[in-house]
Amino acid sequence: MSATTHAHTHDHDHGPPKGLMRWVTTTNHKDIGTLYLIFALVMLFVGGGMALVVRAELFQPGIQFVNPDFFNQMTTIHALVMVFGMIMPAFAGFANWMIPMMIGAPDMALPRLNNWSFWLLPFAATMLIGTIFMPGGGPAAGWTLYPPLSLQAGDSFPFSIFAIHLLGISSIMASINIIVTILNMRAPGMTLMKMPLFVWTWLITAYLLIGAMPVLAGGVTMLLTDQFFGTSFFQAAGGGDPVLYQHIFWFFGHPEVYIIILPAFGIISQIIPTFSRKPLFGYDSMVYATAAIGFLSYIVWAHHMFTVGMPLAGELFFMLSTMLISVPTGVKIFNWLSTMWRGSLTFETPMLFAVGFLFMFSIGGFTGLMMALAPVDFQYHDTYFIVAHFHYVLVPGALFAALGGAYYWLPKWTGHMYDETLGKWHFWLSTIFVNLLFFPQHFLGLAGMPRRIPDYATQFADWNMWSSIGGFGFGLSQLLFVWVVIKCARGGARATARVWDQPNGLEWTVPSPAPYHTFEQAPDVK
Repeated sequence: MSATTHAHTHDHDHGPPKGLMRWVTTTNHKDIGTLYLIFALVMLFVGGGMALVVRAELFQPGIQFVNPDFFNQMTTIHALVMVFGMIMPAFAGFANWMIPMMIGAPDMALPRLNNWSFWLLPFAATMLIGTIFMPGGGPAAGWTLYPPLSLQAGDSFPFSIFAIHLLGISSIMASINIIVTILNMRAPGMTLMKMPLFVWTWLITAYLLIGAMPVLAGGVTMLLTDQFFGTSFFQAAGGGDPVLYQHIFWFFGHPEVYIIILPAFGIISQIIPTFSRKPLFGYDSMVYATAAIGFLSYIVWAHHMFTVGMPLAGELFFMLSTMLISVPTGVKIFNWLSTMWRGSLTFETPMLFAVGFLFMFSIGGFTGLMMALAPVDFQYHDTYFIVAHFHYVLVPGALFAALGGAYYWLPKWTGHMYDETLGKWHFWLSTIFVNLLFFPQHFLGLAGMPRRIPDYATQFADWNMWSSIGGFGFGLSQLLFVWVVIKCARGGARATARVWDQPNGLEWTVPSPAPYHTFEQAPDVK
């Protein structure tokens, strides 16, 4: 027994193994978190490159650079890569790195499952992107893959479905791991209502993922059997209903929106109290609001479908429930503002991203309320107004929160302070260009420009030109972020354990950089 104990402690004396196999076989939550974050950063540039193809084509009216079918492949794969390959893995990286440190656990509960849920991603993403090079090209029906259009794909169709399955399996396994870790491995004294808000948002997100991803898997499998096995789930000629697919897709798709934004809310709820030097205002109401958003996200799906010919009662129900979901989101924004109110504010880079998030995410929220009104949504539906709305939620919303979180925890990860001046440059360039990119799209949509078209009438030319300039500016600004991260990892001013002036939480009690193994003895939470 004593020899085993001795060997065990000896194992923990030295750090990680060296070389490539460390990363392939690792079960350490920090290594896996790092892999997720690097993968997400790579996918940001891959998906962003596809978006720039779209914006280059739309810079002027007429067909300039790519044919319409390739344009549609770019819009479709851009969306799938950004949602499943970039933003969800980014937040999974934050979860892997921070949740065990925040709750005082030595690691994630299921470390081998953790390794596998990451390593599915690069293969799935490669398969998805590789469909572009197959006969007939990649999926080109929009990221929603609506039949019958999606069933007209070339040889790549089963590959894109399989890639989506793998991405979904990865998410479900990561979610199971996160739930088990949070519920079973908290340090003594850390009750549920003492957990940091980032941990709470991820706990609810993980339940949403387990509920929503199998629905998407079912829907795309039915597409597959329609295509290859003679079923008629969605083919009207065989007695099926294409609108049924829309119901299935959006029953996944609406919780998915909150799967993306809730971890962002969690990060913002860590950053704002730190730089306001005040505890988070209304912690309990924040937890209940998060749970309410999680519940309501399952009953509003058909607000994406006001134009399919729903009965009036259905339209009224989905209109009112959609307006209702804005209440808990409003509670959160009120609480963040109240935390800042009369706080001792400083505006380091993470706080700038958090304030930018608050302001621009609220714009996305207001346009969402406009679209919640069924009669006017008939006018907005499938125009660039919709594109502007959800990009305001996902880019200056989710992506800005992720960038803010990266700056916030980077000193804890690397042991070095990042370059504050470059960080601020990155924030201001990103903010200017992201608004130049997406704000004109509101005007285009209100003027009637349809989404997913490679060519347009000349009256839309000016706003499209400005939007494209914003797109290229925003994309290039992100190279600055890569440089900040590389520079910080290589060296810089030494970071203390606490890093910031008044941060709260167990992760600030361990040295910077965080040791390879943390909390071998569980800390006592007062």
